[in-house]
Amino acid sequence: MFPDRHAGRVLIDEGLELLDDPEALRLLATSEVGRVGVTIGALPAIFPVNYRLIDGCVVFRSAPGSKLSAAASRTVVAFEADDYNAADRSGWSVLLVGLSEVVDDLDVTFKTFESGLETYVDGPRGAIVRITPTFVSGRRIVHEPTGVAATTD
Repeated sequence: MFPDRHAGRVLIDEGLELLDDPEALRLLATSEVGRVGVTIGALPAIFPVNYRLIDGCVVFRSAPGSKLSAAASRTVVAFEADDYNAADRSGWSVLLVGLSEVVDDLDVTFKTFESGLETYVDGPRGAIVRITPTFVSGRRIVHEPTGVAATTD
């Protein structure tokens, strides 16, 4: 089944719009909390992080542990962020998959600190981790205006 095009949007399912990469990254830049998915002993593990989008990459600060170990090993990870408004049942979700690494680039380090990225949890989080996306997928919940009948071609 091919996606339906409606009003310039690509609808992948009734009520879900497939976002192009620029729109997905734009939405990702509007949020502050996401989830990093790593593999620990062949099992998935997901951790919340606060982050910023810098130069098209997700960056967050980390202490020693699973997330930092994945980055130090330059492992492929998943990252997801979303937003939902219960009042009007609207929302979006963006998933990236990409290479994680510990940042040692001073330009990225300065941009990270200039972005105001602070950790939400207490304790030292001195390392900066960057996820460079190789795959981006985004979806937005869409509702047809009330009173508009669906048309078929």
